[in-house]
Amino acid sequence: MKTIFRSGHLRKLSSLMRLIVTTFVGIVFGFFLGASFPTLSLTKMNLPAPLLPSIDLTYIEDKYSGLSTQALLNVWSTLKGRKVGPTQGQNDTEVWLPTNPRGAERLPPGIVVSETDFYQRRLWGLPEEDLTSKPKYLVTFTVGYDQRANVDACIKKFSENFTIILFHYDGRTDEWNEFEWSKRVIHVSARKQTKWWYAKRFLHPDVVAAYDYIFIWDEDLGVEHFDAEKYIELAKKHGLEISQPGLEPDKGLTWQMTKKRGDGEVHKVTEEKPGWCPNPVLPPCAAFIEIMAPVFSRNAWRCVWHMIQNDLVHGWGLDFALRKCVEPAHEKIGVIDSQWIVHQGIPTLGNQGEGKNGKSPWVGVKERCRREWTMFQDRVAVAEKDYYESLGYPINNTARYPTLM
Repeated sequence: MKTIFRSGHLRKLSSLMRLIVTTFVGIVFGFFLGASFPTLSLTKMNLPAPLLPSIDLTYIEDKYSGLSTQALLNVWSTLKGRKVGPTQGQNDTEVWLPTNPRGAERLPPGIVVSETDFYQRRLWGLPEEDLTSKPKYLVTFTVGYDQRANVDACIKKFSENFTIILFHYDGRTDEWNEFEWSKRVIHVSARKQTKWWYAKRFLHPDVVAAYDYIFIWDEDLGVEHFDAEKYIELAKKHGLEISQPGLEPDKGLTWQMTKKRGDGEVHKVTEEKPGWCPNPVLPPCAAFIEIMAPVFSRNAWRCVWHMIQNDLVHGWGLDFALRKCVEPAHEKIGVIDSQWIVHQGIPTLGNQGEGKNGKSPWVGVKERCRREWTMFQDRVAVAEKDYYESLGYPINNTARYPTLM
């Protein structure tokens, strides 16, 4: 009996050992099998340790779910072949380049794209084949649907060398599909906003950096005598960084500077009413245009954009300050007479106001415009005063707007 017991015990131990050995061999075999299978192996990618947790194999499987197994293996092999971290023997470091744009310091410079454009892309094909041409100029109109006929006439004056943006202050965008050109322009809609509100939010200098000139125009301009390409030629010829077309002289004019002349292509100075121009090279006798149809060079716009205020949306007073963005302003700001327009003066945006106390909607809008003019001039004066005082310069505080002594 004792011998039989011992024999059975040995058989049980032998079976247990075989089970343990088999399990161990299975685990080892599974480990080496898993380590050698491409879609699960991360040890041969030479990735920095901090990056390993960020690789989502589920994402890769989902992204390439339509590929065959062999194609998926090829994709993963390609990824494994690209070394994205320090080579063996180097310290494991992070990218940090303060020369990159703000916020992008952690990116390798070769991947940084700091500027953009309004070129529209396809959803298919190769990216390098998307664009048959790249417009060199940008024109924007702030529009309401009621002025569609006038806007249609304006847009037809601009060739395919212009990217066109319509800012819709009345919220009506789909109706513009009646025009063939509507499918190639960019539509942006925000109700009851002005062109300077749009410009501050959608025309950042890094967004429009692809364009040599930026037109920021109203919707009530007559363009029968205007040619956009010839206008650009003249702006370049006369070195104008900020300009506008001459205004038809028979309509109501606020300033003599913007009135069309018949004695040349361009003028940069004028004469105003007595006492209006104590300095002949300053506004409104020089270095001055109005804001209904301005045209900016890329460099000038980069400065002007920073001067536009977020809350002063009508832009009144901005025309007197544009000179601060170019030097010498009386030579680089001017009016192009041979390409002239008509300012029809239709109070369309005024009708988007709110009538109060029995007043028409446009009355409140006009009051806001005048108030903004004063507020902007005061802000500029105070900012300059603070700056010069910080440098120790004496300031003449008795003037309407403080000036250097």
